[in-house]
Amino acid sequence: MKDESSEPVKAGGRYRIEALAKGLDVLRLFDETVTSLKLREICDRTGIPMATAFRVVATLEEGGYLERLPDGSIRPGVAVLLLGSAALRGSSLAQLSEQPLRHLAESTGETVNLGVLVSDQVLYLARLRNSDLVTANIQVGSTLPAAYTSMGKLLLAFLPDDELAATLANHDFAANAGPNAARSLDELRERLAAIRAQGYSLQDQEVAAGLRSVSVPVFGRETRPAAAINIAVASSRHDVESLRGPLLEQLRATAEDISRLLRAT
Repeated sequence: MKDESSEPVKAGGRYRIEALAKGLDVLRLFDETVTSLKLREICDRTGIPMATAFRVVATLEEGGYLERLPDGSIRPGVAVLLLGSAALRGSSLAQLSEQPLRHLAESTGETVNLGVLVSDQVLYLARLRNSDLVTANIQVGSTLPAAYTSMGKLLLAFLPDDELAATLANHDFAANAGPNAARSLDELRERLAAIRAQGYSLQDQEVAAGLRSVSVPVFGRETRPAAAINIAVASSRHDVESLRGPLLEQLRATAEDISRLLRAT
């Protein structure tokens, strides 16, 4: 019998291979909080029938993109990590930012990050970490809720209100936040308005207790930021006012250096 799932289907002016789309849907299930799933859970979350999900998982497993644990759970395989690393290495944004960020980290002695907005999350493209920082579990490729981070709030602040509402439509303001995080979209909107007015974003223990950061935008040739960079510090070492002083000045200078490089490419 012919398997129609492998045939290209024209949708939206482009050709879509359903089997490939299903495989990507499965891979997208895994993130910082979902590291392994049973086959039934994959079916429930994607809506893919069990028989089809079995074949999709088996194919991805054969290629090294998924691997099966002794208890039958399925998790991302090494091939996914290799693809992600290659994508990050190939990113012109990450490459152009490397030296300015390294200089910033060395001159301040603090952790510096480069991030972009992906749906309602901030994806970390670069991270140079001070060993004193409390968030040891964040690394290149990690994501955090944009509504709680300085980089995320900065990038959200540039979205039109309808796009902002759509981006955060599924965000749970009651989950996984620090003590000072916004607890509603209306409260976040007030903070974003202040960020737009001042041109930078502060995060004061909104991601987690003990962590503060300040962020500024990086621009290419578009009116919206291409990315954001920040300096992240332990609250025991810096109060909020200190982030508005020399650290912010150095951060802005670094952002301008990176923006010039982006505009020149």
